[in-house]
Amino acid sequence: MRTARVLGAQPSAVVRRARLSISALTTTAERKSALRAAGLRPLTGNLDDAASLRRLSGVFHRVIHLAPPPGEGDTGAQWWRDARSEKLARALRLRSLPDALVYASTTGVYGDCAGALVSESRPVAPATPRAHRRVNAERAMRHLGRAGVRVSVLRVPGIYGLDRPNGTPRARLERGTPVLAAADDVHTNHIQADDLARACALALWRGRPQRVYNVSDASELKMGDYFDLAADIFGMPRPPRVSRADAQDQLPISLLSFMGESRRLDTGRMQRELGLKLHYPTVEQGLRGLPQRG
Repeated sequence: MRTARVLGAQPSAVVRRARLSISALTTTAERKSALRAAGLRPLTGNLDDAASLRRLSGVFHRVIHLAPPPGEGDTGAQWWRDARSEKLARALRLRSLPDALVYASTTGVYGDCAGALVSESRPVAPATPRAHRRVNAERAMRHLGRAGVRVSVLRVPGIYGLDRPNGTPRARLERGTPVLAAADDVHTNHIQADDLARACALALWRGRPQRVYNVSDASELKMGDYFDLAADIFGMPRPPRVSRADAQDQLPISLLSFMGESRRLDTGRMQRELGLKLHYPTVEQGLRGLPQRG
């Protein structure tokens, strides 16, 4: 039986229908029972420990890599590197390579695009340390592509889901965190978690070699409008609006970085080549839990 490798996500219906044996890497033994209940074969390993990854080489035909890069405090002087992705790439090269690999990156690699419509051909221009680490991870995966693996890089915006931990803006709305005034606001993009899982599964079989895909829904919202929409759906007060100058004094740097980048995403390639039909084509449908039928 052919085996697919899934890192950190439950398989979508696309994978389940294929009747494959699916393994999931976990760093803790406590998660094994939950993974088995989801129909996965758990493997203990840690992307920060190269020795624990050796068992992955030559075993799996398809790999989905969803693990984030190290955080700000874990990179040391080489703040731009994703050592986790580099370790995984080296482990997969020890013996026979997998047929295909899907890596979930971030649309943050494009940097600030001043609200422009962004296709996958736009050069990367990372403006934050985390975006630089994602660019480094993409390059590590593409090195595998040059060795013969069919690599697909999915550039993913904000992920949300009603059943996902911290998967909605509810907690932020409860805190009353301000958003930017309309004159200063930026475009934001989102994808519902189940739709992202389906995109990953489709890319395992349909993704073209060494291809990048923007994976996003069809909403075109400014960030403040997104939080206003969520507040209305959840029956909560809308967040206060502040100028960019006032936001500099009131909000942490990590949050300000998201408010400093504006772009819209061209997802034509995702639709044409992966054939993905979103169950939640708008944020409103996703936050209301109303999938599109048909």
